[in-house]
Amino acid sequence: MLRDSIKAAQISAMKAGEKQRLAAVRLIFAKIKDRDIELRTATAAPDDDALVIDVLQKMVKQRRESIQLFEQGGRPEKAAEEQAELEVIEAFLPAQLSEADTKAAIEAIKAETGAAGMKDMGKVMAELKARHGSELDMGKASGWVKAALT
Repeated sequence: MLRDSIKAAQISAMKAGEKQRLAAVRLIFAKIKDRDIELRTATAAPDDDALVIDVLQKMVKQRRESIQLFEQGGRPEKAAEEQAELEVIEAFLPAQLSEADTKAAIEAIKAETGAAGMKDMGKVMAELKARHGSELDMGKASGWVKAALT
């Protein structure tokens, strides 16, 4: 399980005295715990690895946005801190599909569903997320789906 590998990374960071890595891993655990608390009242609990991957993907997106804002604001030291956290978080995510693989998957789904235009974008995106949600940045994939359907 992904949660176990994060716990193992926390222990190894403690033993090695890696303060920045330990702080990032603890932040990951805090976000996962927050999501667990949110889902206590949910009727259907998602798969544990899917939950952790979703949390990690949101954290990656937040870090990328923060890095961009810090660089625009002339704060390279803060951008470097965010980049270090981003690298730790990305280490736990499954390997992402390349742009070529993603476009091939979009074309396959487009052919299977018979999508012809922008009105079918939701159908293609839903199927893409169902099949490859943990392996994709859905923001980038959205642009590629839009390009494929126009």
